[in-house]
Amino acid sequence: MKYLTNEKLVIVGAGGMIGSNMAQSVLMLGLTPNVCLYDIYEPGLKGVLAEINHCGFEGANVTATIDPAEAFTGAKFIISSGGAPRKEGMTREDLLKGNCQIAAEFGDNIKKYCPDVNHVVVIFNPADVTALTALIHSGLKPSQLTSLAALDSTRLQEALAQEFGVQQCKVTGAHTYGGHGEAMAVFASQVKIDGKPLSDMGLSPERWLEIKHATVQGGSNIIKLRGRSSFQSPAYQAVKMIEAAMGGDKFTWPAGCYVNNAVFQNVMMAMPSTIDKTGVHFNAPKGTAEEMAALKASYEHLCKMRDEIVALGIVPPVSEWKSLNPNL
Repeated sequence: MKYLTNEKLVIVGAGGMIGSNMAQSVLMLGLTPNVCLYDIYEPGLKGVLAEINHCGFEGANVTATIDPAEAFTGAKFIISSGGAPRKEGMTREDLLKGNCQIAAEFGDNIKKYCPDVNHVVVIFNPADVTALTALIHSGLKPSQLTSLAALDSTRLQEALAQEFGVQQCKVTGAHTYGGHGEAMAVFASQVKIDGKPLSDMGLSPERWLEIKHATVQGGSNIIKLRGRSSFQSPAYQAVKMIEAAMGGDKFTWPAGCYVNNAVFQNVMMAMPSTIDKTGVHFNAPKGTAEEMAALKASYEHLCKMRDEIVALGIVPPVSEWKSLNPNL
């Protein structure tokens, strides 16, 4: 089997449902044979390793460890789902303190064991703030670390496809920006249904509000339906992000990026972006005045969460970030 690269990929939280699905997806897509599974829960980790080995992937060199030094040393790519999952009745923000402490340790391990890593994808919630925490602690450049935000856009795309009875790929421009949470900004002005602007499709304002609500609550709905947080879709999207960073097809769904410009300062947020072998690159979102106001509100919510982790001592005040990461 021909692989995209032979460089080492580490999957953090590999003993969980997202992590195990990522491991299988990486090998099915032929990204790299050299996959290291890392988790602190050894029985689950050993179970995933056994399952992956039972798949019989040709040429695969899959290892598993509970030792961060062994896992991270030599890593060129990392995907981390290594936080606590969301349960029914919880928001992503409810996970803030514990998961950001995990993210801080994750960033420290990157700095200590693999400072030459090429790209890192963070997907455990609240992803905007866990990724920001990891970036600050890791010392990486902002172009080297992204967070998963695409699920909000693919959920919007799916809802619109269902509404108009078209294939999901026929819905374009269905994007959400800002935070990956209850305060996400859902954009309609760039959406086309099989090439036709959404504004020409006769969608009532009331129905649009219902679709927006379903998009925002997409993760909660999965928990209600399956009794656990989503794992197949985040696993696949995260693997596609790392595939792009490895030099495969570019990833063009919105990704969580570190933004510090005249409008938005010192946050991770979903932006119109592209991930390729050189990292992540983003542009400013374009939308109506109402959409941009929603994006500003989402940004302000992200700032509040950022300030919470500063108050908790998980990251230093913004003015001191350069002491941990000179690239910020």
